[in-house]
Amino acid sequence: MRIFVINPGSTSTKVALYDENSCLCEKKILHDSKLLSQFKRINDQLEMRTEAVRTFFEENDLQADELDIIVSRGGILPPVRHGAYHIDQFLVDTLLFSPVQEHASNMGAGIALHISKDGGGVPAYIYDSISVDELLPEARLSGVKGHNRRSFTHVLNTRAVARRIAAQEGFDLMEENVILAHLGGGFSMNIQAKGTFIDVIAADEGAFSPERAGGLPIYNASEIAREEGSDGLYSYEVGRGGLISYLETNDATEVERRMREGDEEAGLVYRAMAYQIAKSIGSLAPVVSGNVRAIILTGGLANSRYITEEVRKRVEFIAPLYVFAGELEMEALYEGGRRLLRGEEGAYKFSSE
Repeated sequence: MRIFVINPGSTSTKVALYDENSCLCEKKILHDSKLLSQFKRINDQLEMRTEAVRTFFEENDLQADELDIIVSRGGILPPVRHGAYHIDQFLVDTLLFSPVQEHASNMGAGIALHISKDGGGVPAYIYDSISVDELLPEARLSGVKGHNRRSFTHVLNTRAVARRIAAQEGFDLMEENVILAHLGGGFSMNIQAKGTFIDVIAADEGAFSPERAGGLPIYNASEIAREEGSDGLYSYEVGRGGLISYLETNDATEVERRMREGDEEAGLVYRAMAYQIAKSIGSLAPVVSGNVRAIILTGGLANSRYITEEVRKRVEFIAPLYVFAGELEMEALYEGGRRLLRGEEGAYKFSSE
């Protein structure tokens, strides 16, 4: 098997080539901030990023026609199911020109389609899109008619981590309910009920994080909007909130250093963040009447023993807590491609319906 994986981020494009059992070569292609600033919209970067991926092929003496499959991170489409979707021009155009939201991952399918054509039509797919929506009907209502909740969560990583923990602990993910918390620069949480994402807590709904304000109370949000405008309010959800707002840093290790040196404000803020993580996790347990097999913490902040232990002591009465620090996005794309090639999974076709 020759499985090529693409994962675009805001300032980088991660690529890797796998065979059936291991990674053969990989690279995190960094894109200079001055170069990126020249592009008005994210989709304007597509040609530049595609050429960077082609350069990776040249550097490693690879040929696109030697690939068996291409798997890309999925962008923010209208609601889709978890799993694989065929990449075609309609899916690419939807992500580039009429996405639900601007996001670097929207370019992944376009890059994959170009590489597919370079190889004479190599099968190409997105896998576990950001916009997977399998919410219960009751979970959709926001409290304001016409403004339903959106299902945005770290599907790719949390589904892969859930598979890993289920295999490690010997339970069937398709028969159990698990709660996942992805703790990165922004947080998202979900409950996977027998493999289906029936409810989520998106980054703008739950705990504040290193860079995001989380679920701002509506009166506070209205006040900020009056004082700073809607763009000012939005900025607290995409980079100015959380630890940055309180402590002027998004570096958890720096915050923990301040705590060790006796900084009481840093201690309060950090404890409050852990408290809110636990509170959000707890709010998902009633969705399945408390029938939870595992609670799993993942993402970069799961490296913090302080955070994981603070959360553990508040939630482990619900279910055993497992920690899988970091993320498995590249491996998740590879493993999805391998299952497709083996015939263990099928793929959907994206349509406007």
